[in-house]
Amino acid sequence: MTTEIKEQIIKYSKELRLPTFRGEFEAYAVEAAKQEDSYEEYLLGLMEKEFYTRVENRKKSQIRQAGFPQKHYLHDLKKDLLPENARQKLPLLERLDFIKEGQNIVLAGNPGTGKTHIAIGLGIKACQQNYKVLFTTVPRLITQLRESHSERTLRKFEHRFEKYDLVICDEFGYVSFDKQGAEMLFTHLSLRAGRKSTIITTNLSFDRWSELFGDPVLTSALVDRLTHKAYIINMNGESFRLRETKELLKK
Repeated sequence: MTTEIKEQIIKYSKELRLPTFRGEFEAYAVEAAKQEDSYEEYLLGLMEKEFYTRVENRKKSQIRQAGFPQKHYLHDLKKDLLPENARQKLPLLERLDFIKEGQNIVLAGNPGTGKTHIAIGLGIKACQQNYKVLFTTVPRLITQLRESHSERTLRKFEHRFEKYDLVICDEFGYVSFDKQGAEMLFTHLSLRAGRKSTIITTNLSFDRWSELFGDPVLTSALVDRLTHKAYIINMNGESFRLRETKELLKK
C-alpha cells in the first residue's frame, strides 16, 4: 500500500466518520494478504468491525445517558438471598417483555433487599438492547419538574419524558412532597401509563402512599394507573446490608 493511497483512505474515512475503519484498515490488509482473502472478504471484515464497534459504543452511550448512580448488573445479584417473590418473577422480568408491552414494575419492600439493584440491572440490560432509559429518584424528578415549570420549558421536558422506553423512579417514599409536587408527579407518570414502562422502587406499601400525596383521591388514581397490568414485586425481607454487617461482626 502506497503512502498516497493510505493518506486518501484516512482522509475519506474521516470525512465519512468511520473511525474503526480508519484505525484498522492497515492491520486488516496485512491479515487479508496472509490469509489470501479476496477484496470482498477484506472489505466485509472491515465493515463488520466498524458495525460491531458502533453497536458496542451505542450501548455504552445509552448506559451513560441513562444516569445510573452505579452500575449494577443482574448477574451480580445474590439471587438465592432475594425475597421469594422476587426470585420467582425475576426470570420473567429479565426477558424485558414488559417494556415491549408498556407494563410497569413496582418493587415494594423494606430497605436493603435489592430493589434498586434489580431496577438498575433491568435498566442496564434494556440499554444493551437499544432501549432508551432514564434513571432518576422521585425527589430529583419533582425538582426537575418544578425547574422546568418555572423556566417555561415544561412542555419540552414532558415530550422527552414520554419518549423514554423505560423510566426508573427510585426512592419513592423517602421524602414527602407538597400538593404541587404531588400533582406534577401524578401528571407525568400518568403520561406514560399503558404506553411506556416505569419501574418504581418504594419502601412503602400502597396503603401508605397517601402519606406522601396528602390526597386520598389523587393517591388512589395514581396507584390505579401505575399498577394496572403491572408486576408488583414483594421485596420485604432481610436487608443485604444488615446481613453483611452481622457477618462482619462475627469475624
